Amino acid sequence: MSQSKSRDPDVLHRHLRDVQELLSRQRLVDELVHRQQMPHRDLVESITHKQNLARLQRKLDRLHPADIAWILETLPLADRLFVWELVRADKDGDILLEVSDAVRASLLETMDHYALKAMALGLDADELADLAPDLPPEVVQAVLAALDQDEQAHVREAMSYPEGTVGALMDFDLIKVREQVTLGAVLRYLRRFGALPDHTDKLFVVDREERFRGLLTLESLLVNAPERTVSEVMKSRAVVTFRPDDDAGAAAQAFERYDLVSVPVVSERDRVIGRLTVDDMVDYIREESEAEILGNVGLREEEDLFAPVIRSVKNRWAWLAVNLITAFVASRVIDLFEDSIGQLVALAALMPIVAGIGGNAGNQTITMIVRAIAMGQVESAALGRLLRKELGVALINGLVWGGVVGVLAGVLYGSPGLGLVMIAAMTLNLLLAATAGVLIPLLRQRFGGDPALGSSVLITALTDSGGFFIFLGLATLLLL
Repeated sequence: MSQSKSRDPDVLHRHLRDVQELLSRQRLVDELVHRQQMPHRDLVESITHKQNLARLQRKLDRLHPADIAWILETLPLADRLFVWELVRADKDGDILLEVSDAVRASLLETMDHYALKAMALGLDADELADLAPDLPPEVVQAVLAALDQDEQAHVREAMSYPEGTVGALMDFDLIKVREQVTLGAVLRYLRRFGALPDHTDKLFVVDREERFRGLLTLESLLVNAPERTVSEVMKSRAVVTFRPDDDAGAAAQAFERYDLVSVPVVSERDRVIGRLTVDDMVDYIREESEAEILGNVGLREEEDLFAPVIRSVKNRWAWLAVNLITAFVASRVIDLFEDSIGQLVALAALMPIVAGIGGNAGNQTITMIVRAIAMGQVESAALGRLLRKELGVALINGLVWGGVVGVLAGVLYGSPGLGLVMIAAMTLNLLLAATAGVLIPLLRQRFGGDPALGSSVLITALTDSGGFFIFLGLATLLLL
């Protein structure tokens, strides 16, 4: 039966509603049958139960593994595991590769070693390498023992490269041809394949020692005469290639810059050992984007929405503790100026404005800098220029918007001096936010940390405490 892949979010949500409706109907039928004391109740229950299961299984059989993965992530844990049991075994591996790490753990916990081994044996070498860290070691060893020597070598090689490198993402399903053969011979060779590897837009040309010589695009293969040789039509200059230890982020930028579909991965001896495809890059960019979003608020990993409470607490507590400490510091800053606030109550109403606009401006700067770091656009030598530019932006914004708020505050409270304090405080806090917004991610990167992790928490804490201190301090000095 063909599998449909939903590209329209509305269609995907309709699939989810269909599954939820079938699950709800299943629970309702079970409840009604158990309540009724009718003859042959067990028989009625068995028939209705099987009918609903059959409908749900037919629904799942028609869906693409990626769509099933999304549905599983959206369902509560009990429903998720119920649906997971109904999924065809030949889809297990593809679904596990698609779901988030957190949801994958909950699904793997339900599978015994025999099922895990059967699932893993259906995966390609690069896919097995991706999943291996989540599998029990004895299962991984059993799967490796069942593979032939070439497959074992591919899996071990893929697992040997650190996360975030090209080698960890590359796959080994590719087609190589020799440069001296004719295009007609290449066409006959391709017809021997049941299907070409996914995202095959070019063939990799190698010599007798398997060293990379160039690229033969499918377009060149089809439009040129069959009598011509590969070496006559292949592209051998200005060809993009990657080493397995290259940074995956840099590779993703190359795919975007040159509109690539597939790229050969070559060893130090120029031997073709794998390839990188656009779907690998799309998955990597999505995962990095999700990690950056989570890191901004201090989450170290993606979280299953329906995970046990204690697991969610463990994922969130560290930066909440940091936030609590910084909030306590901010409260002590306010306490230092308790007498000033008592003498001029307007300070209590205005100080959140100073802190809030500083935090917002700081988050804007950090977002821009983290994005630039991810795109490889920030070098250490650019620190001074970046800082001067952001300080200039902060100075102008502080004077303009501080002036607006200062005039309003002066008119509202009948105190021109208070308005001037607002202008000065907002300008100084924006300058502080700009400085911190540039330095926090760059310093974290320089010392080997994740530039995005907790940056939002840190900038908010700094601009809150700093904003309160600057505003209340200036008011105390100039107005009281």
